[in-house]
Amino acid sequence: MLKRYKLKNYNFILVILLITISVIGILLVGSADKTYQPRQLIGVISGLVLMVVVSLIDYSWILNFSWILYVLNLILLIVLKTGLGQSTKGATRWLQIGSFQFQPTEVAKIILIIFFAMFLMKHEDDLNTAKTIFTAIGLLLVPLALVVTQPDLKNTITITVVFCALMYLAGLSYKVIAGVLGVTIPLVLILLFIITQTDFQLPEPLDSTIGYQLDRIRTWNDPDAEENSSGAIQQNNSITAIGSGQLTGKGLNNNDVSSANKGNFVAEIHNDFIFAVAGEELGFIGCCVIILILALIVFQCIRIGRRAKDEAGMLIACGVGTLVAFQSFLNISVATGILPNTGTTLPFVSYGLTSLWTFFIGMGLVLNVGLQNRNFVTRNDELLRRKTVYEHRIHRA
Repeated sequence: MLKRYKLKNYNFILVILLITISVIGILLVGSADKTYQPRQLIGVISGLVLMVVVSLIDYSWILNFSWILYVLNLILLIVLKTGLGQSTKGATRWLQIGSFQFQPTEVAKIILIIFFAMFLMKHEDDLNTAKTIFTAIGLLLVPLALVVTQPDLKNTITITVVFCALMYLAGLSYKVIAGVLGVTIPLVLILLFIITQTDFQLPEPLDSTIGYQLDRIRTWNDPDAEENSSGAIQQNNSITAIGSGQLTGKGLNNNDVSSANKGNFVAEIHNDFIFAVAGEELGFIGCCVIILILALIVFQCIRIGRRAKDEAGMLIACGVGTLVAFQSFLNISVATGILPNTGTTLPFVSYGLTSLWTFFIGMGLVLNVGLQNRNFVTRNDELLRRKTVYEHRIHRA
């Protein structure tokens, strides 16, 4: 479970990047709404502690419990359907434990990365067989069905993207990838064309689960339409806020009554639209710094993954990196109007304790993968060989 690691092998560059982006997050959340700042600070400190603890636990030992974690994940998602889940704005995504609320779907992202890292490593030799591919898809669809019916389309898409990245990194045949893309891309384009028609209506079962997202897509596609005007206000004000910051921003905690922050022009500004606060108060330079730090975090994850001792370690590190990259892309794209509103948090910056802890746990796993790179394994094997030779000599004497 625990191993003796050398301090020099700890990736302090990644730790410094995580602390820096988290401090920026604390400042931005406090500027958006002072009442959330103390909890964000507690979340970051406790998250960093969690990260350090997880980073010292052998990820290979954790992989032994991949099936247990998978089943536990399903149980948590099923519990949401039993009436114990807390509903907000028509979505049942939270579990209440005392005064603490958490989202099982956030935890599911990391659990599924661990599970499929183990699964794909075990099936390294037969990955491209129909049996393995369809088994992997089947194991994904079970939790995915529970997530999409919450309803939670954004996390359904996020988990699917991470799964596809893991399959690709594990060595999925380019023929299979080309075949899937050749079918999927035209279907998605046709589907988007159909659902964006004003007279299109989803069947009742689908309307109750993803109908809200269809409205957001229509609003994004035609924000000037009269029926979409109210839904487009949030994103339009976010874009205005980002633009008003110009090069250097208005400064944190500014009292400009015309600001999107102080004027309450953007809902969920401490969470889903935290990038609007960054644009307005830190300007173009501040936004670039945030994007650069997130990009460097992803780069460090990939770098660690490339040096991992085995395939599972590589998949864990690159899987967490993919999660950070895709979720950052979604959040920033929504805040800037590139994509329709999804309600996705910006990793390490947006308010949300479950999201913070989940990402810090993921980074703890990445750090442990980095501690056990190929050089670490080679050195340990050499020490074990010397110990065996020594014991053999003692026995002969």
